[in-house]
Amino acid sequence: MASQSPVWFITGASSGFGQSIAFEALRRGHHVVATARSSSSLNALAEAGAHVLNLDVTASEDVIEANLKQAHDFHSRLDYIVIAAGYVLEGACEEASAKEVFDQFNTNVLGAIKVTRAAIPYLREQRSGVIANFGSLSSWNGNPATGFYNSTKWAISGFSESMTAELAPLGITATCIEPGMFRTGFLNAGRRISTERRLHDVYATGAEKTRAVLNEKNNKQQGDVEKGARITVDVLTGTGVGKGKKIPVRLVLGSDCLDVIRGKCESTLELLKEWEDITVSTDHDDMK
Repeated sequence: MASQSPVWFITGASSGFGQSIAFEALRRGHHVVATARSSSSLNALAEAGAHVLNLDVTASEDVIEANLKQAHDFHSRLDYIVIAAGYVLEGACEEASAKEVFDQFNTNVLGAIKVTRAAIPYLREQRSGVIANFGSLSSWNGNPATGFYNSTKWAISGFSESMTAELAPLGITATCIEPGMFRTGFLNAGRRISTERRLHDVYATGAEKTRAVLNEKNNKQQGDVEKGARITVDVLTGTGVGKGKKIPVRLVLGSDCLDVIRGKCESTLELLKEWEDITVSTDHDDMK
């Protein structure tokens, strides 16, 4: 029997935004299918009424498709796909091994793409639904020691923006949630994975400074994840602060993220102005 309440499918629901969004949706009487690599980490959500599944987003497409089918069959529909699984790889470019780089992209980017691809057929059949990927403040700036994480979040931002245009004719909305630094366990030990190799020379100084900043911010981030989750559910469902508003192509959360994006836009405009004459000089003469 088809569900009368909205159904959420959430990856990375064992902690952080994924968990908080799941609890917020449950509080509103919605159905939630919460997933994580180990469903034992989802006991609190299960007790709150969520249907929980084991799902490693690095699994094969067949496995992920089977998980989406199981979730769909359980409630006979899917409405909100929230892809929150991810982690930070710390290390300068030279410090990281090829496998460490692949693993970072495999989780943060390829995992999101596989879940999106598996969800689209169900949403297309309904001609409705929302896919929300998680970008970051790191979608907008690059830092020593987190260059590969930054790269994955830039990729997710571009992928989500493309999906916004591609899926709109099917009645499906895609968006990228871009939070700043929120007080979750994201920077805790076990969630931050350092490269096995460490270079202790001048080259690695910038990376060490970034690590120090992350250590300093850990558990002192200014963002409130409960507020962020509440806003996110409002916006995706068109209720509360999202009532009467179209879901944006990117949902920016946190004043620190706002500052970074505004600064990036301003500096980019300045760069374009400085180099405009040279930029346009490369056009064919018959195009002038």
